Amino acid sequence: MTADASEAIHVANFRAALRDFQHETERVARKSGLTPQRYLLLLMVKGAADGSGQTTVTELAERMKLAQSTVTELVKRAETAGLVEREQSEADARVAHIRLTAEGERRFALVFNGLESERAMLRDAFAELDA
Repeated sequence: MTADASEAIHVANFRAALRDFQHETERVARKSGLTPQRYLLLLMVKGAADGSGQTTVTELAERMKLAQSTVTELVKRAETAGLVEREQSEADARVAHIRLTAEGERRFALVFNGLESERAMLRDAFAELDA
């Protein structure tokens, strides 16, 4: 079966837009004093699936597609840098909830707000896939 050239063009354009978005995210994160991986960590905490603005290492590992030990180390380093804090769960002492500190919120906002136009371009590129 031959791939449809028109559809391949749409997919290639989307992948290029996605790479542009990733590249710009890395640039803006570094400009704000964050590594791209640390920005991703802050994004996943702030954007917790349940809307609470807090999450656990297990949930982060699942969402970031990283080993739990890797996420534990990322959280530990972000905690040392004053970007996140942990609080033991009242329901289960084995669980710690992770949330952004005031400095984590400030740095996250710098990057997130700095990427507003790039998010709009990515949404447009995604819409083109269905065109």
